[in-house]
Amino acid sequence: MSAETVHSHVSEEEEGKLWTGGKSPFKASYGKLMMWYFLLSDAFTFAGFLIAYGTLRFSNETWPVPDFVFSSFPFLKGTQPLLFVSLMTFILLASSFTMIRAVQEGKQENKKGVVKWMILTIIGGLMFLGCQAWEWTKLIKDEHMTVTQDPFGTHLAGGVYLDDAHGHPYAAGAEAETFRKDHSYLIHKVDGEFIQRRFKYTSGPAEGEVSQQSFGPKAFGALFFLITGFHGFHVFSGVLFLLIIAVNVSSGLYERRRNGYEMVEKIGLYWHFVDLVWIFVFLVFYLL
Repeated sequence: MSAETVHSHVSEEEEGKLWTGGKSPFKASYGKLMMWYFLLSDAFTFAGFLIAYGTLRFSNETWPVPDFVFSSFPFLKGTQPLLFVSLMTFILLASSFTMIRAVQEGKQENKKGVVKWMILTIIGGLMFLGCQAWEWTKLIKDEHMTVTQDPFGTHLAGGVYLDDAHGHPYAAGAEAETFRKDHSYLIHKVDGEFIQRRFKYTSGPAEGEVSQQSFGPKAFGALFFLITGFHGFHVFSGVLFLLIIAVNVSSGLYERRRNGYEMVEKIGLYWHFVDLVWIFVFLVFYLL
């Protein structure tokens, strides 16, 4: 049977249905598929950074204790180990929830709902960036931490190490390590030069006995600013994209397309990825 004979038995309407082209894989649009490809490649990058951190972390004899390094909180005196970074994590997770609500409103073609929840997501992102800026300022300005200098090293008192080989405090050292609140824990800059940390005991060793700290591994500062800075860049980029898309939603651009606000869903995938990466950064960098 010739091709002309077959063609004669197929109407124009049926022919149009037969030759509509290939269908999207996994029922995902081209834009969503490309977003998934990008997120997968970005995940490999973050994984490489975190694996490098873990490798250097456990290959060094001593390493800064996160509870000691990240113990400051704005407007609060004393030490609050990991309290501030926990607040940062809560803010970012809350913004992930507001992003979910924006996508849900988009599925319902509710323009006002999408704009409202996207604005809340943008606020959450800006709050996280503000917290990160404060943390960086505290470490750089007050603690003199740089990519080549780590002021958080090994504790010594009377020739006795207060930390074990992995930077964790010995039981005896932790029990004796009680400080006056008006003395700093960290290395300070005096007459243009850095001096080792000194403080006085109120209990344990004799009153007035001096303790000192040596500089820690340089890799700590470099990895901290690289990993948290790279993640912060993702958050900053996400906030910019969220702002642009929110303006487009408000103008009615996506409403006219009637595709369930797919662009909102795509930026939502990116934002959830940023939140998920932060969970791993928090786990590996701040808790180990």
